[in-house]
Amino acid sequence: MKLSELAQLTGTRIEGGHTDLQIKGAAGLDEAGEGHVTFLANPRYTPRVNTTRASAIFLSEDAKTDRNIAILRAKDPYLAYTRALQVFHPEPELEPFIHPSAVIAPSARVATHVAIGACSVIGRNVEIAEGVCIHPNVTIYDNVSIGKDSIIHSGVAVRERTVIGERVVIFNNAVIGCDGFGYARDEQKRWLKIPQTGRVVLEDDVEIGAGTTIDRASVGESRIGRGTKLDNLVQIGHSCTVGEDSLLCAQVGLAGSSHIGNRVILAGQAGVAGHLTIGDDVVLTAKSATSHDIPAGKVISGIPAFDNKDWLRSVAAFRRLGEIQRTVRELQKRFGSK
Repeated sequence: MKLSELAQLTGTRIEGGHTDLQIKGAAGLDEAGEGHVTFLANPRYTPRVNTTRASAIFLSEDAKTDRNIAILRAKDPYLAYTRALQVFHPEPELEPFIHPSAVIAPSARVATHVAIGACSVIGRNVEIAEGVCIHPNVTIYDNVSIGKDSIIHSGVAVRERTVIGERVVIFNNAVIGCDGFGYARDEQKRWLKIPQTGRVVLEDDVEIGAGTTIDRASVGESRIGRGTKLDNLVQIGHSCTVGEDSLLCAQVGLAGSSHIGNRVILAGQAGVAGHLTIGDDVVLTAKSATSHDIPAGKVISGIPAFDNKDWLRSVAAFRRLGEIQRTVRELQKRFGSK
């Protein structure tokens, strides 16, 4: 592909000619070779521009280099590079087939242009739309619906009444719609299981990472909003909602009835206590945990892992640290510091 074609496909601008340069792939600064396009997004890696063997590079509008290399100017070089990767590594075309060992209930409604792999099981009254790919050893329980062009990888279990939108990707060994963790104590202080009668809804363009679990609600639904991406080993408790275009990184945990806004980022191992609301555009940094609502736009950090009563007192004091520090400085000025 000519550099001019790549520029058009990635929404970038060529600087200094080289329009007919042939580009055959995309790779990182250290891995790229002749015929590759690479990118620079983090200024700390600028020296590597001088050593990369790539033939072209995506640079931001203000990035500078003395290197004699074809430059593609981009508002976001990482985004441009991602689009280049998509150009050179398109998703394979679906080849419709149903493996003879797949077990499909007579009442299931399966479109003609689908792929269902070996030993997969499709339950009663399941609806599978056009373009769906179900890999081997997938279990789809009763009354599930799966939207167009969705992909379900091997080992996934989709429990009863789950609704999956279009272009959803569920990676290996995820469990969608398992029972919520709900129990009530009886008169003998034994745990009585609360029936989990709700469902899980995955809206369009959601991705669910390997080993992730999403519990269905006791009543109502657990819902993951359009375009949201869940990493591997994420736990979503019952009756949770996650808004659109959010990112939940590895080992994030949401307790039951948590409500996460749009464009939220929960970094690795972040935790959210039950019945909380996290506003739009919040960032909860890695290993942080919150037991209170977070208003929109906040960046929150911290691990308050000690006795609850001490924790409550410490949080109250922590919020006043700035004021306490000013008071201490005034006292030091007044009485002298030793």
